[in-house]
Amino acid sequence: MTDTTTAGRMSGEPSSAGLRLALFDLDHTLIPLDSDYAWGQFTVSLGWRDAESHTRANDAFYEQYKAGTLDIAEYIRFATGALREHGMARAHAAHQRFMQEVIRPAMSEAALALLRAHQAAGDEVVIVTATNEFVTRPIAQAFGVDELIAIDLERDPQGEPTGEIRGVPSFREGKVARVEQWLSARGFSWASVAHSTFYSDSINDLPLLEKVHEPVATNPDARLQAIALERGWRILNLFE
Repeated sequence: MTDTTTAGRMSGEPSSAGLRLALFDLDHTLIPLDSDYAWGQFTVSLGWRDAESHTRANDAFYEQYKAGTLDIAEYIRFATGALREHGMARAHAAHQRFMQEVIRPAMSEAALALLRAHQAAGDEVVIVTATNEFVTRPIAQAFGVDELIAIDLERDPQGEPTGEIRGVPSFREGKVARVEQWLSARGFSWASVAHSTFYSDSINDLPLLEKVHEPVATNPDARLQAIALERGWRILNLFE
């Protein structure tokens, strides 16, 4: 794990000093892969999706995400196709295999240590991701993080996903709005947060990075790294 600056490190102040937030993106931040993309490819390996057409569409959506042009509603309809066709009972069983075969081997000691350091310092640790809650809830739990802000899936009366998003999607500016909702539900606001840190790899997360006290460009993409260098933000590489 390398850190290009010493500025803005965790102070370790007790929680009595006020609410301290440690916010983390997930994909390419805490894990060196995109969990949504990987789950899609895993469903291909199960024979749930046609390999050629799914991979072509999945790759196209991923390029749009990296470019900052993704239509999140369109993507969620695509990404939940396997869930809607095969049902949540089968999907949950498949996700257990996905965790064992894909996600757990990708969880690094450096990422776990960073999370534990914030927890030990008394910070409120929250994963804030643009990947949907079906894919990410078990991953957050595996990291020992109870608080997850992810894209919520609209469900039918039987609890099956409809392909639509429920509420504000936690994507780009929506991450700021969802954190505000999370704070408000607990009787807080941005103004009442004593200190906030956000770790992210992606230019898509610039709105939330600009909102917190301490933005940390973590395994940053080229565009985010350029901004971090220009603004003197801390740069952290967890996967070296």
